[in-house]
Amino acid sequence: MITKIGVLGAGTMGHGIAEAFAMYGYDVNLYDIDAARLKNALAEIRDELELLAEENYIPLDSIPKIIDKIKLHTDLQQAVTDRDYVIEAVPEVLELKQRLFQKLDEYCPEHTVLASNTSSLKLSDMMALVSERRKQRMIVNHWYNPAHLMPIVEMSFFGNMPQSIYKEVEKLYASIKKQTVKVLKDVPGLVANRIQQGVAREVFSIIEQGIAAPEDVDKALKFGPAFRYATTGQLEIADFGGLDIWCIVGDNLLKVMDNSQKANRLLREKVKEGKLGIKSGEGFYKYSSEEVPKIRKKFMKKLIHQLKASEYYV
Repeated sequence: MITKIGVLGAGTMGHGIAEAFAMYGYDVNLYDIDAARLKNALAEIRDELELLAEENYIPLDSIPKIIDKIKLHTDLQQAVTDRDYVIEAVPEVLELKQRLFQKLDEYCPEHTVLASNTSSLKLSDMMALVSERRKQRMIVNHWYNPAHLMPIVEMSFFGNMPQSIYKEVEKLYASIKKQTVKVLKDVPGLVANRIQQGVAREVFSIIEQGIAAPEDVDKALKFGPAFRYATTGQLEIADFGGLDIWCIVGDNLLKVMDNSQKANRLLREKVKEGKLGIKSGEGFYKYSSEEVPKIRKKFMKKLIHQLKASEYYV
């Protein structure tokens, strides 16, 4: 039974993963090589929990108990030596992850399940330096950002792990109200990111062609396809609409839609100009530094409202 959690990396994803487990009573060790980063992560977690309480998702008096569930570590061996499940959220550098998993294989108990939050690196490559026995207890568990709010975790089932261990990890995620997606092939992007990139490719192309302004493109998505996607999957939607209709529309539209094999030229130009979005003050929209905290909070609030609603559709 998995009761003790280790999270490696206290950045954007790592702190959210630790927070999600702690919210449901798990004993969490959060590790990072940077002590200052750990301190900041705990402050971020506290702020995020206070917003959840403000939106009546958790009781305000539960926050100290949740915070107490998270222990901070800068010593890797100390952080993982008694853990049942360890997930890494360190930078997407293959050699870094290989060396990390090699150390975890040595430091962790035999029963520990080792997971990676990657969506771009192959599991077979990441576990190249671990023992054959440990390979049976390694898995990709890809979360979405922000990890404490997004209810999805993609789980690899590539043939290295017995069904019984997979079910144990699946049960762990069910206990923290995550919807798990079983991914059967080791492909770049897994499932959700591939779907998202397909949508993004056409959205960027529409902007590049001047077909509609950014605010209207976003409006078309939010109040059109995404409105249904919040509660209904694409394959369900296709069945409701009629597969014959989807076939006809596909024949008519797909031949005139973007089929490029690399990032959109307009997107690349914006990156070159330093227009990176909210973090730089301009992307497809402009953001004043005074507005950014309010925009971030509004974004989080919308996700909390969706999270509440989604629990009725499970």
